Amino acid sequence: MLEHRRNPLLPRQQFLVRQSRYAAFSLLILVFSIGLGMVGYHLLGRLPWIDAFLNAAMILTGMGPVDHLDTAGGKIFAAFYALFSGISFLTFVAILFTPIYHRFLHRFHLEIDDEGAER
Repeated sequence: MLEHRRNPLLPRQQFLVRQSRYAAFSLLILVFSIGLGMVGYHLLGRLPWIDAFLNAAMILTGMGPVDHLDTAGGKIFAAFYALFSGISFLTFVAILFTPIYHRFLHRFHLEIDDEGAER
């Protein structure tokens, strides 16, 4: 859990530990998402593993597909994977940057509270 705005700012070392935990969790989401895409493109789209990885990575980052899919199952998978990827990538980025954003807001609130105390 993140500290309340009235608590002091977390020391840098503890912040880096927190950031590494959030980064590890977001990396798990990224690996799961690419893995899911690779398996789907390989099994349903009948693409070789390297091409399945390329397509999964390109779709996940919003760049678009690389290879043309010939199977109906592959096309349906690609459509649903694209929908899943939009949410998955945003979740990955949000989790990765949560501690940084929280620290910025926390520092901002501490500065405002200090200015209000002087008046």
